[in-house]
Amino acid sequence: MFAKKKDTAAPLALTPLDQGRAAAPQAQPAAPAPARPKPASMFSQGLTVRGDIVGDVEVHLDCVVLGDIKVGKLIVGPNARVEGSVIAQAIEIHGLVIGAVTAQAVRLYGTARVDGDITHEQLAMETGAEFQGRSLKFRRPAPAQPQPQPAQPQAHVQPAPQPAPTAPPSASQTPYSQVAH
Repeated sequence: MFAKKKDTAAPLALTPLDQGRAAAPQAQPAAPAPARPKPASMFSQGLTVRGDIVGDVEVHLDCVVLGDIKVGKLIVGPNARVEGSVIAQAIEIHGLVIGAVTAQAVRLYGTARVDGDITHEQLAMETGAEFQGRSLKFRRPAPAQPQPQPAQPQAHVQPAPQPAPTAPPSASQTPYSQVAH
């Protein structure tokens, strides 16, 4: 039904301009292009998300989210409502969050309302922001300190002397059941 045809076209001839380029050695390989920043993922007003949002990206919410969020950077817009825990490197809140918030840097704008604990390294609040919960500062682990070495070696401690073994009980000390009659 279908037959495969061989490509019988002649190779393209190089023009004099192309021949000069083909003969010239390449100076250097092209440097890799700088990494482009990832664009923010945007969820607009009128959308309801039921479930978790997870990723290492920037997310801008202006919708309702019923679930937990764990992203790189989060912007909760003025029309957004989040019901669940939120974890990110940096969080900007303009809208409503009902749940625990955890980030290195948290900023509550004048229209923000948070009902839950905020765990942070830096917390900034504008006038008018409402916050019901606890502000918990990240606790960085203290650097391990080496154990001090004793200045002098400890003296050799001899074990306490053991009491001498006692002789087996005599017939007068033998229990009644073992005495022959």
